[in-house]
Amino acid sequence: MDVLWAPWRMDYILGPKPDSCVFCIPEHTGEDRDRLVLARADHCYVIMNKFPYNSGHLMICPYRHVSCLTELTSEECAEAMLALQAAVAIIKDAFRPHGVNAGLNLGEAAGSGIAAHLHFQLVPRWNGDNSFMAVFGQTHVIPELLLDTYDRIKPRFDGAAPFRNI
Repeated sequence: MDVLWAPWRMDYILGPKPDSCVFCIPEHTGEDRDRLVLARADHCYVIMNKFPYNSGHLMICPYRHVSCLTELTSEECAEAMLALQAAVAIIKDAFRPHGVNAGLNLGEAAGSGIAAHLHFQLVPRWNGDNSFMAVFGQTHVIPELLLDTYDRIKPRFDGAAPFRNI
């Protein structure tokens, strides 16, 4: 296959590129759906990956702009772990994956695409999800539009500890 239809990529290709860190989000919630922010807690938030490996690919980010796990306060670290627990439970309920990759890449050399702002990755996985497209075509197939996924799982975060309703 020489062509894969992915019209949502045009927004990224032609759209403005941020001058600042994409994970340093505003305190107000007016842009949360556009930014794919699913939930906010006191020290961190959950956001969907705009360029996911699989449907349901989420990230947990501290609000504070830090690049390493060792820079988090005890409160930030504890809340991030609670957010990870809650997000995994929601992923398991919403997507019924066979497993979940939970990862943290510290630094560009470790594979972080945005090394300047710490973020935890959660990627739902299914047996056989490395199909011929990923193996031979080096292409990921995402079966659901991002905003459809957002609208489907956003309500599951409302009221889930440690998040506040937004």
